[in-house]
Amino acid sequence: MLPALILALAALAPALLRLWAYRAQLLEMARVLEETPAQSNLRLTVNMSGAAPRRLCQAVNKRLEEGRRLRLETSRQEQELKYTMACISHDIRTPLAGAMGYLQLLEGEPERQTEYLGIVQKRLEELEALLEELFLYTRLQGSSIPLECESMAALPPLWDALAEFYPRLEAAGVEPKLQFDREDMAVWASPEALGRVYRNLIANALRHGGGGLTVSGRDGAICFFNPLTPGPRPDPEHLFDRFYQSSPARAKGGAGLGLSIVRELMERMGGQVSARITGDMLEIRLSFLGS
Repeated sequence: MLPALILALAALAPALLRLWAYRAQLLEMARVLEETPAQSNLRLTVNMSGAAPRRLCQAVNKRLEEGRRLRLETSRQEQELKYTMACISHDIRTPLAGAMGYLQLLEGEPERQTEYLGIVQKRLEELEALLEELFLYTRLQGSSIPLECESMAALPPLWDALAEFYPRLEAAGVEPKLQFDREDMAVWASPEALGRVYRNLIANALRHGGGGLTVSGRDGAICFFNPLTPGPRPDPEHLFDRFYQSSPARAKGGAGLGLSIVRELMERMGGQVSARITGDMLEIRLSFLGS
């Protein structure tokens, strides 16, 4: 009986040793995870042979890497939001301070009520536009805006956008020119997003252009042309960067996010936007999915 028991224990010894080694390895992995800071670039290692320990180690390392990536992305988004708020804080305060100033003047000069109230309304409209632009940009950065794209006519949203800007276009002496090969030109887009793209590009041409606006459509692409003002030329490679300041953009109002929003919306719709300067003319080209 005893020799048989000894033989049985001898046969089980390798398995028992292996189980002990597994236990020791798991305890060591647990200790390392418990003692290492969450922000560490820790990667676990395994000292045992066999597929099971290696698979467990790889799975833990993958989850650690995903957590690290999510933390970095969250931190990046927080920093971007802080930077965005810091950059436009002055732009937000300016129309608000102007409105408050004219309200104070109104108390001392009630006979100019109509004039002052008109200025206050204009300042508050500027503030509303700035806040809307900031809100849209932050939502785009957070991927919280689903876009439902479809094959749609390209011209009707453009007509609506031009009608919305008619008072400003008329005041600036700008008569838009449309040059489309086909009035029924179709593009793959979201109606709401495409309308916003058009409005931002029209506003950009009014705010920073030298007068004049031409919109052409051919070969599935839509191009906005406007002459540049005298002075430093913007860099087309950076024109769609947020808060780009190599042109006089910040001095002419706006939050500096209009063209960044254009790029974000076009990419969400599967398209692209690009810019180039030929002589004194700026061209912004919208290329749509499938064109």
